[in-house]
Amino acid sequence: MRKEYDFTDSIRNPYAKHFRKQVTMRLGTDVIEYFKGLARETGVPYQNLINLYLRDCAHSGKKISLKWAS
Repeated sequence: MRKEYDFTDSIRNPYAKHFRKQVTMRLGTDVIEYFKGLARETGVPYQNLINLYLRDCAHSGKKISLKWAS
């Protein structure tokens, strides 16, 4: 390896904006168990399944319907 590298002609990664970002979420244990069950059936990690579901909701423009009891 070189002691120093020259990055003056380097360019930014054009795909960097598509990388994942780690966040902390509090999910119900029932939700986690549901996705873990799907993970066992499909062979896809449960965190990826949650990400795929949320991405589908975002792309399709799904809105949640909340009605609070009075």
